[in-house]
Amino acid sequence: MKNILNHTLLFLGILLWTGTVALGQNQFPSQIWHKGNIYGSEGQNYTGLVKYDLDNNLVQLQTDRIETFTASNVVYFEIFDEVYGGVRKFYSLPYSLNGDYETPIFFEVLTEGENVALLCREYIATDSRNMGAWGPMSMNPLWGPQVMNGYRLAFNYYFFKDNQIQRYSLKKKDLFSLLSGYEDEINLFMRKNRLEHDKRGDLLRITAYYNELNTN
Repeated sequence: MKNILNHTLLFLGILLWTGTVALGQNQFPSQIWHKGNIYGSEGQNYTGLVKYDLDNNLVQLQTDRIETFTASNVVYFEIFDEVYGGVRKFYSLPYSLNGDYETPIFFEVLTEGENVALLCREYIATDSRNMGAWGPMSMNPLWGPQVMNGYRLAFNYYFFKDNQIQRYSLKKKDLFSLLSGYEDEINLFMRKNRLEHDKRGDLLRITAYYNELNTN
């Protein structure tokens, strides 16, 4: 599987923009059709409007009709997320979510290097923080929790390292265990840049820095 990542992962370009998303767009990213591409397991390429469902590991393509693909017959798909302002890539990789046998499921690739890749899977969770119809908003890659109508956008994070996908518990000690060998350097980097161990954009920067340390 390491070869798959090394040879198929493309450079993740993130297009940043500033502004405020209109309140009328009261939908999460998985509920919206995005311009995008789907790359099939037999070399097919499809372009159109793309909508994804990570809960069921499905991705849909809308052209003159709607087609549905599973993670088993897709290598990866990419979308331009106009809500958050960036190109996002999702790869189909074998993993067991429940401790049973492995099956292909979709992971979003946040950043990758020679030593480790940071992956995530988003989901919509019930919000209990009483932050109103909308919570604070920030753009890729500094996403914060997105709150809307009592629900929020949440993420499970994973590290691909040593040919294995390992789920991250969001505990700081586990972060240093997964990114071993440079605890002092990462600690200093986090303090200097005021980074947290459990935020999407911060984890992206920490992982990218770890990969830089390993190439020096």
